[in-house]
Amino acid sequence: MSEIIIRVENLCKVYENDGVFTNAVCGVNFEIKKGEFVAIMGPSGSGKSTLMQILGFLDKQSDGDYFFDNENVNNFDEDKLAAIRNEKIGFIFQSFNLLPRTSVFENVELPMLYLQKKISGAEKKRRVDEALKAVLMDHRAEYLSNQLSGGERQRVAIARALVNNPDLIFADEPTGNLDSKSGLQVMKILQHLNNDGHTIILVTHETFTAEHAKRIIKIKDGNIDSDNIVTNRRIAQDGELLK
Repeated sequence: MSEIIIRVENLCKVYENDGVFTNAVCGVNFEIKKGEFVAIMGPSGSGKSTLMQILGFLDKQSDGDYFFDNENVNNFDEDKLAAIRNEKIGFIFQSFNLLPRTSVFENVELPMLYLQKKISGAEKKRRVDEALKAVLMDHRAEYLSNQLSGGERQRVAIARALVNNPDLIFADEPTGNLDSKSGLQVMKILQHLNNDGHTIILVTHETFTAEHAKRIIKIKDGNIDSDNIVTNRRIAQDGELLK
């Protein structure tokens, strides 16, 4: 039986603006097991990004419980939250979030600089080299990130997310700024990472992208509208995509 990495119970997030209260998400319940590839899908304003921010420890819920590795997140202090974000979670964003005048190598190395446990320069190099090879970007290690195409930048962002060997990878609209070919490159990499045992949570508004996952949770008006296994899963198989 697969171990549960995430469990949320009656999760709610309420925003207040000048006395007006808005339920971004409310009454949300689900579990995600280690090794799953789950897409959280919904239109703009549905609450999917708010949910991802809570699950990724970038924001806190207003009510309800969030259990990560069977521990209630409500009991975590800021130091523990920061440690989990950096050591157990990798983030991939639509806008890449790379430092533009910094080399590919240094961008990928960055998460290791914030580890509580210090590691040697040789170990940092080994990890960066391994992460870049995983996305076939090792030949661009000395390039500045602003010298890369959009698809290449996203592959570097994936390498950065991988470098600390996280338990969980969040991909927030990872194909949103890419052309169709580059988008398929990214989805192929995510599928390979999932096949290697990484748990992946993909946030998207695109049906085509979501169908590369193994399970789709649809969010509507802050609630779960459906939660289904993908029966006709799309597999990025084009052998030329990563060459």
